[in-house]
Amino acid sequence: MEWYFYLALIGVGLVAGFINTVAGGGSMLSLPLLMFLGLPANVANGTNRVAILLQNIVGANTFRQKKILNLKTDYRLTVPAIVGSIFGAFIAVEIDEHLLRKIIGGLMVVMLLIVVLKQEAWVKDQAGKVQAKPTVLQYILFFFIGFYGGFIQMGVGFLLLAGLVMGCGFDLVKANAIKILIVLFYTIFALAIFIYNDQVDWICGLLLAAGNMLGAWLGVNFTVKGGARYVRYVLILALIMVTIKLLGII
Repeated sequence: MEWYFYLALIGVGLVAGFINTVAGGGSMLSLPLLMFLGLPANVANGTNRVAILLQNIVGANTFRQKKILNLKTDYRLTVPAIVGSIFGAFIAVEIDEHLLRKIIGGLMVVMLLIVVLKQEAWVKDQAGKVQAKPTVLQYILFFFIGFYGGFIQMGVGFLLLAGLVMGCGFDLVKANAIKILIVLFYTIFALAIFIYNDQVDWICGLLLAAGNMLGAWLGVNFTVKGGARYVRYVLILALIMVTIKLLGII
């Protein structure tokens, strides 16, 4: 591999890590690059999980240091999401990839409309209004979001944000912190499966991870300093880009 590909992996990882941390959809950049470098799709998928795992370790720890994430209480919604992701990963069904991209693209359009039209729900301060312990309905909701993440993965960050903001009442800053924690935990299980099946390129994965980790650190600082209003703008832009790509508009 030429030296400039190493720089490309780090550079794309930085942008992807920032987007993943602030909104979602960064893998739309990193996965095509890995496949362009010659990795089979399944190996690219597994290799990308290395970067996502390390990115979310940095992101979760930085949110914790800034007192946004409380590991003693904010872990609760990770449990149903992990269980759901395991079930989703073990569901072996055949589905046309072209149709799948259209379905996910449609979901992203719905998500975009919710973010644009329901502005107040995404930016208002919910301090003191969020229940300390999730309800049964919230546990069920995050089981199914986790199931989706384990089965399909693409766009799950957006669905997690929707569940945390619209379903639980968190503002975007807090929702992003919990989203990072949830993805961190269930990525451990997903990556283990890829490693077991020898579908990880460690050199590419660690180079990409170097960029992702820096991007995550920058993303957390942007989220905390910019607040929910600015994070919402990035979320809208990311949703537009992902929807256009998935629907093949350009």
